[in-house]
Amino acid sequence: MKVSPFSIKKQEFKKSFRGYDKEEVQAFLDKLADEFENVIKENDSLKKELEIATSRLSEFRKIEKNLQDTLLRAQESTTKSIESTKKQASLMIKEAEIKSSQILEKARENANEIRSAVINLREEKDLIVANLKSIINSQSRLLEMKVEDAGEESAVTKKIEQSKKIDLDVDDIVNKLL
Repeated sequence: MKVSPFSIKKQEFKKSFRGYDKEEVQAFLDKLADEFENVIKENDSLKKELEIATSRLSEFRKIEKNLQDTLLRAQESTTKSIESTKKQASLMIKEAEIKSSQILEKARENANEIRSAVINLREEKDLIVANLKSIINSQSRLLEMKVEDAGEESAVTKKIEQSKKIDLDVDDIVNKLL
């Protein structure tokens, strides 16, 4: 049987001749019923508080789990981002190294081409200078031969002196042409 404050107040006992004082028993039962009612109210209040606390605890646990999941995802995302960034940086460095080696190789090829061109130009210059000297010398001899054929001795001596001057000036002429 479930005891409630109401059942305590309504409880009746058998009457006996030498029993307890009815009013005193009734007063005690009323007092007991009031105390029992207070205990039940307090118990109900504590149950409600416990339910609220349990509910909030459940919410906090859900929030904590969400925060842990979010933190874990953020850590994974950060780790992936760092790895991706490292890979990209590594690729960029490799690309830069490849491009720099290509540029260096192209520069070496260009330098070699320029050296070859300079050598060829020097050879051509030397050939042209030799040809010019040869032409000037042959023209000088032709001039001397014409002067000799003319028979004039005084003119020949002047021309020989001039041809010697021409021989001496051949290098100067070639240098001035270059």
